Amino acid sequence: MTKTVNHWIGGKTVEGTSGAYGPVTDPATGAVTTQVALASTEEVDAAVAAAKAAYATWGTSSLAQRTAILFRYRALLDAHRDDIAALITAEHGKVHSDALGEVARGLEIVELACGITTQLKGELSTQVSNRVDVSSIRQSLGVVAGITPFNFPAMVPMWMFPLAIACGNTFVLKPSEKDPSAANLLAELAAEAGLPDGVLNVLHGDKVAVDGLLNHPDVAAVSFVGSTPIARYIHATASANGKRVQALGGAKNHMLVLPDADLDAAADAAVSAAYGSAGERCMAISAVVAVGAIGDELVAKIRERAEKITIGPGNDPASEMGPLITAAHRDKVASYVTGAAAQGAEVVLDGTGHTVEGFENGHWIGLSLLDKVSTDSDAYRDEIFGPVLCVLRVDTYGDGIALMNASPFGNGTAIFTRDGGAARRFQLEVEAGMVGVNVPIPVPVGYHSFGGWKDSLFGDHHIYGNDGVHFYTRGKVVTTRWPDPADAPSGVDLGFPRNH
Repeated sequence: MTKTVNHWIGGKTVEGTSGAYGPVTDPATGAVTTQVALASTEEVDAAVAAAKAAYATWGTSSLAQRTAILFRYRALLDAHRDDIAALITAEHGKVHSDALGEVARGLEIVELACGITTQLKGELSTQVSNRVDVSSIRQSLGVVAGITPFNFPAMVPMWMFPLAIACGNTFVLKPSEKDPSAANLLAELAAEAGLPDGVLNVLHGDKVAVDGLLNHPDVAAVSFVGSTPIARYIHATASANGKRVQALGGAKNHMLVLPDADLDAAADAAVSAAYGSAGERCMAISAVVAVGAIGDELVAKIRERAEKITIGPGNDPASEMGPLITAAHRDKVASYVTGAAAQGAEVVLDGTGHTVEGFENGHWIGLSLLDKVSTDSDAYRDEIFGPVLCVLRVDTYGDGIALMNASPFGNGTAIFTRDGGAARRFQLEVEAGMVGVNVPIPVPVGYHSFGGWKDSLFGDHHIYGNDGVHFYTRGKVVTTRWPDPADAPSGVDLGFPRNH
């Protein structure tokens, strides 16, 4: 009998009632191992209602109560790192060490939430006028929702709900239906830590569930991470319904390599950043821009390293890269490689025919390297989201920065150079939200915020860090005058308070 992943609503497992289920596949074998319940509109209403009921008390709970639970939650997550990572590997396919890294990066935000007391401190100005004080405070929003992608089934949810609930909100999480089990374990551990019923709910589903949350009058804000077309839709729909929205979209991250760079370090970084997690991450480097005469040497070094990567099941300690999430996605990624030569690229490595012995039905693809790629080719224009690295050639730094800034995406970028002046100029001139200097994947630590520019972000707030706290709270300013007990009543004054 096929295992079923059900919803987590009101502090307990709730079986799906819609009658609709989605398949969950082991990417290494291609076998359907699980089915996940897909929510109906009525089930969306039930999850939001549970969160709304919990907000009545959680929204007024003390900071001490919230942080005590979060500290216990952090300890439980730490103790269950391997369990969470195993679920990620089983349903997403990434290797176990990469899954453990995902959990660790999610834990950073839980740790940030444990210290929320300092983030929520207000401001006070005394005696702004005669016996008048002004204070600024931040308060929670109510019920907030998170819609998260398949590529980081634990980390991205943990980028959202720990801060949201630390700020006093209640949360409805709609994870990807392709790898849903990690989200349920995160919720179960939160309950074990003492989180009250209904504060964190997990609702599985597809577009019905997404639209239900976007249109629900009791949902105050929506966080999203995914592709640019869906991010644009999420932002437009939720904003039209009066909701606060942060919607992080896709990317085409460039790595500019200057002639003075350490080419061995640059090649190591390009391989790690392009092919790690099989390229299924929005911060992957998918375009290397080689400046001047170094292109041939750099490509040769990248190829040498890429050919040595071991591909296999994620639970095999020898594997360095696992399969792609679905067969359909594998075929789409392969199409960019098979069509590259006709669009002018030189195919240095073609991984489209790769298989793994004993796992022939898995969603396998090898590493592909395309050189001399043109900016009007499909492989360059689209976010491939797979292990395909494009190399583009330019003559000068100025040509490189112009090429990069012409991209509609502006998520992450990097420069490799020994020249501090060039690096400083780059970080000011490049049009992207996250910049690495000799760092290929510049994902900020938890107390800074993550987010891109242009078509990589819709909304005004980046995710986690200070932006995350501001997104999940709203400001209020209170002006107060208390009469001195020694004063006699002074009568009515309809004017503004005098400042001098």
